Amino acid sequence: MDDWERRVDAVWTHAAGDDRPDDDDLVTRIDALASELDPGDPRGAFERAGARDSTGRTAEAIALYREALDGGLDPDRRRQAAVQLASSLRAIGEADEAVRILADELDRGESLLEPQVRAFYALALADTGREREAVGIAVETIGSLVTRYRRSLVAYGQDMADGPSAPTP
Repeated sequence: MDDWERRVDAVWTHAAGDDRPDDDDLVTRIDALASELDPGDPRGAFERAGARDSTGRTAEAIALYREALDGGLDPDRRRQAAVQLASSLRAIGEADEAVRILADELDRGESLLEPQVRAFYALALADTGREREAVGIAVETIGSLVTRYRRSLVAYGQDMADGPSAPTP
């Protein structure tokens, strides 16, 4: 981690604390750090998006997440940006696009943030009316994280995610 990333982390750590800066101050601090980077560095857009997302400026955040993703983020930030973009889209009623983005992430087959991606995918699925599939994915994900009852939870979750949405007569 370089000095710039340490300073960005310090701003986010402060923002998560009890003495959180006000929204405008958080955006100003992150924007100042982003301005230190080369204009085409996608990390700047990613951090600026996160600051706006954290302060309720969802439309601005969405545009910046897209810019960051188009700019070629490293795998860790790319996955975070995809999750955060999908979450923001879901928040403004664009759950179908959120499902598509998160399904693409899951298709990549990466383990980085896998449970988090699956959790947001389940939320987006539920918002599109695919509640049974969403519950199945959520249960399967929980099952993959626990020791006791793992096999049962994973199997039941897969059955729900893959099974029919309504009982057959």
